[in-house]
Amino acid sequence: MSDVILTARGLRKSFPSGDGRIEVLRGVDLTVDAGESVSIRGESGSGKSTMLNLLAGLDAPDAGTLDWAGLPAVADRRASFLGIVFQSFYLIPEIDAFQNVLMAARMLRRPGEADRSRARDLLARVGLAERASHLPAHLSGGERQRVAVARALMNSPRLMLADEPTGNLDEHTGDAVIELLLGLCAETRTALVLVTHNAGHAAKTQRALILREGLFH
Repeated sequence: MSDVILTARGLRKSFPSGDGRIEVLRGVDLTVDAGESVSIRGESGSGKSTMLNLLAGLDAPDAGTLDWAGLPAVADRRASFLGIVFQSFYLIPEIDAFQNVLMAARMLRRPGEADRSRARDLLARVGLAERASHLPAHLSGGERQRVAVARALMNSPRLMLADEPTGNLDEHTGDAVIELLLGLCAETRTALVLVTHNAGHAAKTQRALILREGLFH
């Protein structure tokens, strides 16, 4: 039997527009297994980021249900269950790469030596062992996104959500980040949902979905 990590059923979401509302998601279903990689593509405004925000529990659907590993998706489980990588990195500028990675552990507990060791190991895994003491401003865009990937993996999440993680990177750097993300998630059996506009990146995932007119195709 497969280990189901994410189950979304009948997700609907609309937003005010003039005198009415625009229905962006019209009853979307999605199931993701442990270790599975799934990409979501769609035109601008199709609802890709809205969908990811619902899957992350950062926004509530108008209708439908969302389970994380068979249990209701609730905010107090997010930091331990999910890792999230954003297009804009969202690193804390005043602290170095090592402390940015360790910050994920601080959301759950007071970090101990095991946490500090894991943060150092993750930075090494993403190729930044020698850059651990650098502030984000002294890192390239690709390096900052690799720090963000390491941070997202810090708490050994069961599900990784990535929202256009290469959107601010050049093509070569973006390809490297995608390969890193897919490789690390496969190695740790972390399920991955990747929102991307890049057809080549989507083709590297095990399942590629298109979001159109509020439904997956």
